[in-house]
Amino acid sequence: MARIDLKSRFGMKSRCALGAFALLLLPPKALPDRFDTGTFVAQDLAQRSLAAAGPVVRAAVPENLRVLKGKVGRNATLGSVLSDALSPSGIHTLVEAARPVYDLARISVGHPFGVTFGPDGLVAVFTYGIDELRTLRVIRHNGAYQADVVTRAYDVRPSVVQGLITSSLYGAVSDAGEDDQLAVDLAEIFAWDVDFNTELRKGDSFRVAVEKLYLDDRFVRYGRVLSAELVRGPRLVQALWFDSENGPGYYTPEGTPLRKAFLRSPLKFSRVSSGFTHARFHPVLKRMRPHLGVDYAAPVGTPVRASGDGIVTLAGWSGGYGKTVKIRHPNGYQTLYGHLSRINVKKGQRVAQAEIVGAVGTTGLSTGPHLDYRMNKDGTFVDPRKLKSPPAEPITARERGVFEAERDRQMAFLGSSAPAAVLAASR
Repeated sequence: MARIDLKSRFGMKSRCALGAFALLLLPPKALPDRFDTGTFVAQDLAQRSLAAAGPVVRAAVPENLRVLKGKVGRNATLGSVLSDALSPSGIHTLVEAARPVYDLARISVGHPFGVTFGPDGLVAVFTYGIDELRTLRVIRHNGAYQADVVTRAYDVRPSVVQGLITSSLYGAVSDAGEDDQLAVDLAEIFAWDVDFNTELRKGDSFRVAVEKLYLDDRFVRYGRVLSAELVRGPRLVQALWFDSENGPGYYTPEGTPLRKAFLRSPLKFSRVSSGFTHARFHPVLKRMRPHLGVDYAAPVGTPVRASGDGIVTLAGWSGGYGKTVKIRHPNGYQTLYGHLSRINVKKGQRVAQAEIVGAVGTTGLSTGPHLDYRMNKDGTFVDPRKLKSPPAEPITARERGVFEAERDRQMAFLGSSAPAAVLAASR
């Protein structure tokens, strides 16, 4: 933790332990009338505060120190970051003033804070960025401190993004000038229909209508994916966001939910190193034997997801599989996840689809890090990549009209920017 010695510069006795904080030294005339904590631009705070009468918290700072702002350091508390600027009673006053709307004992590392001092050396404004949209502010007004939480909203800008796949979905999204998170979102939407580890080919394409969220005209994150389509050779897979009676989710244009009983793959991104076969040369045992599952090569520690809802029947060591999780699913299905490095669940635990049950490893009879994923139906192993999983309940007749109107609107927006080559491929 960095320490800033104010004594040599201002003749002060104290030293200021501020971690990653920055001190801005401004002359009195340069005191801003807009104070930016890095999360919320608090308008007219200085004007309101400096005009108020009555000292409550006195700062132990020189006259020309007007603004202190920065981000909370590791293991910091409000007392530790302001101890050299405010007395213990002053810090207590701020905490108590804020308590009705926010507990300042809950400050988090990396969050922005700010203190504005008036010309009299008194604290005029204290701000703390709770998150991107909420800022706590404590203002000196009429001889007392008043606290509130100011909330602002994202500027939501729907946008169409399209791309051509040459190597991977990540690469195509990056080539389109977008962040990796958009590729993750697309993979999750189509997780029941597409195994992104094995089924994408060069020349496939995607289009997606997504909400982009902005603050102060700066892109912050993605919101909802409103609609999307993936062209895989002659096959077109489409998705539309709709909040139905059964809950929000993604549907085909015909009103069938994309969500199905099983994910196409328990890993978001990896590659198949060995497929389902009745005759494979075992790399450890050095003989031919059946391999009634799918091996996904991935780095140690890669999260492994439950492919469907169910109950854990095994969470521990299982012979050549090493650390293993088995899950019993409805309708006679069971899945197995072998060679794990870590197990996150316990026997008897109920798990939801896509819940993390462990991590890729190389325990048991294994020559390298990978997941051995197996599925059986009524005691017989089946190839999970060939399973046709039934969908959930479709749109009801009562909602059909609303759904179709929303579908037509979203699909028109999605198609408005599509290049001719993509439209031709999707027919």
